[in-house]
Amino acid sequence: MSTSTTTAAAPSKAKVAVAVAVGNFMEWFDFAVYGFFAVIIGQLFFPPDTSEFVAILSSLAVFAVGFFMRPLGGFILGPIGDKYGRRTALAVSILAMGIATTIIGLLPVYATVGILAPILLVLCRCIQGLSAGGEWTGSAAYLIESTPTAHRGKFGSVISATAALAIIVGSLFALLLNSILSAEDLQTWGWRVPFLMAAPLALIGLYIRMRLGETPVYKAVEAKDEKEKAPVLRAFKENWRPILLTVAIAAVQGTGFYYLATFIVNYLMTVVGIERPLALAMSATGLSVYMVLCPIAGALSDRFGRRRLNIIGTIGYVLLPIPVFMIMSGADGAFAPVVLAMILLTMTQALVSVTTVVMLVELFPASNRSSASAIGFNFALAFIAGPASYVGVWLAGTTGNPVSPAWYLVVLALIALPFIWKWLPETAGRDITADHQAERGDALGLDLGHLEDHVPGATSAQPTATTEQR
Repeated sequence: MSTSTTTAAAPSKAKVAVAVAVGNFMEWFDFAVYGFFAVIIGQLFFPPDTSEFVAILSSLAVFAVGFFMRPLGGFILGPIGDKYGRRTALAVSILAMGIATTIIGLLPVYATVGILAPILLVLCRCIQGLSAGGEWTGSAAYLIESTPTAHRGKFGSVISATAALAIIVGSLFALLLNSILSAEDLQTWGWRVPFLMAAPLALIGLYIRMRLGETPVYKAVEAKDEKEKAPVLRAFKENWRPILLTVAIAAVQGTGFYYLATFIVNYLMTVVGIERPLALAMSATGLSVYMVLCPIAGALSDRFGRRRLNIIGTIGYVLLPIPVFMIMSGADGAFAPVVLAMILLTMTQALVSVTTVVMLVELFPASNRSSASAIGFNFALAFIAGPASYVGVWLAGTTGNPVSPAWYLVVLALIALPFIWKWLPETAGRDITADHQAERGDALGLDLGHLEDHVPGATSAQPTATTEQR
């Protein structure tokens, strides 16, 4: 089959990677700084007679609103990407994220405007959630559709790696503010600084994205007049199987990342009893290793296939979380054992994360790809992965067992693994320019009895070399 998906020169591919990275960085930078300043936000935006515990819970509840808005964002931005172009969807998502995040940094607090303060905060979080609902899948579509077939995994790793980088930078920047500002200055104006940084980042990202052309795949859809008038309806009608598969792989991927990005650092502080600076240093070290492992995982998926690596990563989440939490809880705060334990999870996470990014594109037909992938991905993140940190805290608090947060990861992976093993096809080398399933060869018609024939390197169905591969 023909798999030539791009003729872009190297500089164009570099610009595409940067354009995708900026928006993705913004989304996760906000994720990090909001979590770090949740205590201050709770104190400033809710009634002063509220207890500190209730204020924190209220702040986290507002934070959770963004997760639950993600599916709606997918329903809005996904069709925009299918009907008006991938670049248009990316421009809308980064503009909305930038505006909402900047406004949070400018919002009046409860002492100034009363109940209007939390209402405005919730509205901003809703807009951020809508934007995030289209950012990850939209970025995946744009990046992978602009990438040579043989290197989709390597380029797709940019999305996973920049998410880790944003968490690291956001957390360290918040810690820097805590270190150099007095408690009064931090509560008065210091907490606003990282949110206001979204304005220049959004403008830079928007400028870069608007200077890019449309993807070769979307141009082909336009040329063949295959743009969908109702891409969501067609997605549910013709692609419900890959949507369900996306829920399975994204649930494991998203839960693993939220554990690494936010839960573990709080676990080290509250359960293990490690001081915040050391816990943050441990978390940043583990995430740095993960960031380095992402392009390696991407290259491996280009060589050995997405299915194989995703299954290995999912099995890793069945076997590793309990030993990892046993090591972390029993390390008495020692740096090396905790970081080594985290690295075990980062190895597993890199495999599931990078393969999920690429399969968000390769699993779906070109004309409704943005819509279909956003439905499955955002459902998993909103209702399965999103609550992961809260479930972990609840398990540790109610059982008194420091290893109990691992159970959520293990049970989730155990549930997802049979579905992934039985129904996930090999997608590496697939023609992502084709639309209807019949045109996509093995495309989830779902002749899964011969999946091994489609694994890269197999002699029976070796993908045709593209011009750029030659």
